[in-house]
Amino acid sequence: MRRTVNLYEARTHLSALVDDAAGREEIIIAKNGVAKARLGPIGPLKRRPSELMKIRYIAEDFDFTDESIIKDFEGSD
Repeated sequence: MRRTVNLYEARTHLSALVDDAAGREEIIIAKNGVAKARLGPIGPLKRRPSELMKIRYIAEDFDFTDESIIKDFEGSD
């Protein structure tokens, strides 16, 4: 779905417009009736290695934390 808003409305309601864009709505921002910018959703961000330590690949489950490790840190009841 696409919606056009004027620049004043975009300034006034930017937070709500960003939420709408995150929900897969495309918003066109116009100035004096002329489209100037587009606000839309972005896809998932993909992590890239910094190559600082010659790392070329990051596994998909890199950020996954095993529940047993969490229990070890929190202690068991």
